[in-house]
Amino acid sequence: MAYDLITMGRIGVDLYPLQTGVPLPQVTSFGKFLGGSATNVAVAAARLGRDTAVITRTGEDPFGEYLHQALRDFGVDDRWVTPVPGLATPVTFCEVFPPDDFPLYFYRRPKAPDLEIDAHELDLEAIREARVFWVTGTGLSEEPSRTATLAALAHRAKAGTTVFDLDWRPMFWSEPAAARPFYEEALRHTTVAVGNLDEVEVATGVREPHAAAEALLAAGVELAVVKQGPKGVLAVHRDGTTAEVPPLPVNVLNGLGAGDAFGGSLCHGLLEGWDLERTMRHANAAGAIVASRLECSSAMPTAEEIEAAVTAGEVR
Repeated sequence: MAYDLITMGRIGVDLYPLQTGVPLPQVTSFGKFLGGSATNVAVAAARLGRDTAVITRTGEDPFGEYLHQALRDFGVDDRWVTPVPGLATPVTFCEVFPPDDFPLYFYRRPKAPDLEIDAHELDLEAIREARVFWVTGTGLSEEPSRTATLAALAHRAKAGTTVFDLDWRPMFWSEPAAARPFYEEALRHTTVAVGNLDEVEVATGVREPHAAAEALLAAGVELAVVKQGPKGVLAVHRDGTTAEVPPLPVNVLNGLGAGDAFGGSLCHGLLEGWDLERTMRHANAAGAIVASRLECSSAMPTAEEIEAAVTAGEVR
């Protein structure tokens, strides 16, 4: 069976405060959720009816068992989610200060299991056959995940749609300045690149959105998607098609996870063969809906919710 989408990258447990506007030392109650960027993208696409799977690793512990249960509940295939003895499943805390302050605290030391993905254990044929394959910049930050990510990309050889989520998290890199060559290598095997202004600057050295999009195209991709925060999203295709879509008005509760909802909807639009503007409008709406909710994975919207937001021109 060829999957609509296979993602490869982070997984963990998100522990989000159930009180907003409260510093972490004073928070007294938390909600537990499935988390991790690549995993959330698979969940978001599954919510839209796609057959999805994730390649990642957990600790051999109760939190790892919880993540398997959550993936199955969301309809995401967990066959390539394997335990790493001796390492703990990562936990992430955040603080929630709407509308635009959401500090994250990652507990991924001494090493996150998802960075122990090994190239020799990959189902390369399944990766090649998937209609969309999604990898992240974090997967390049340490070995053996770095070699595994690049091996998967090279074997896929741009079959179908291959998305590189630039996903820049400098705290995951022992030498952040050394990241660009690995980003450049990944872009050579990529058909779609997605990132915000900080991320495209890491990948290309260019920050201005249109120039960054052109730099990503020059690096080898067919579609460059540059997220510009309050200015919306810019998408530029190699064929000259361009879409620049403003953000949807929304009362933000928690902005975390909005980018993953955007990613899942982006994959859905590409699979549907929608035109570039429609794809971007729906992806923007998906992100805005999740920003209006506390959680990430369990907040991923349905197709009907996204369509309603696009039609209304806002998240109600």
